[in-house]
Amino acid sequence: MSNLPQATIDQFVGNAHGNYSVVKDLLAQYPDLLNLSASWVETAIEAAAQTAQLEIVSFLLTAGAPLDICTAAVLGQQGQVERMLQADPDQVNARGAHGIPLLYFPIIRGHQALAEYLLTHGADLNLSSPSGITPLHGAVMFDQIEMAAWLLEHGAHPNPLYDEKTPFRMAQEKGQHKLAELIRSYGGIE
Repeated sequence: MSNLPQATIDQFVGNAHGNYSVVKDLLAQYPDLLNLSASWVETAIEAAAQTAQLEIVSFLLTAGAPLDICTAAVLGQQGQVERMLQADPDQVNARGAHGIPLLYFPIIRGHQALAEYLLTHGADLNLSSPSGITPLHGAVMFDQIEMAAWLLEHGAHPNPLYDEKTPFRMAQEKGQHKLAELIRSYGGIE
């Protein structure tokens, strides 16, 4: 149990979504923050991994944060992911922060070979987080048109809802016209 105020922990984890300098400063001041969970049940390494903040991920790993399969996947560490799945094949259904499915993590960084590996080992293209985030939503959020095409070609549903939005609608709102047209060509709707 930590003696640090929850507000400090929340500040640290919140900044791990993209503010490297604050993460670095807070960890220097309070080394015990490294693996503590925010009030919304997320650690800094999980926050950095789900938002593909690779500089923060690397910093936290160097500081001693644990490497889980989702973090290894966002980093494109295929050998590490393979070893983890060999040790525990059920990890193909692992979930990161907020229940985001494993396949989302290589998708957001364009690691197609790793995504292929996960698919051949049983990863579900259409698995979603409790809030509805799917790997296809991840492809749109991170403007990964090639990965969106790969997902759709392999049978990803084009119209799952996250925050009441389909991937097509998300792409339209972000001005990703080519990505929106790709999703539409596979049956994507608003």
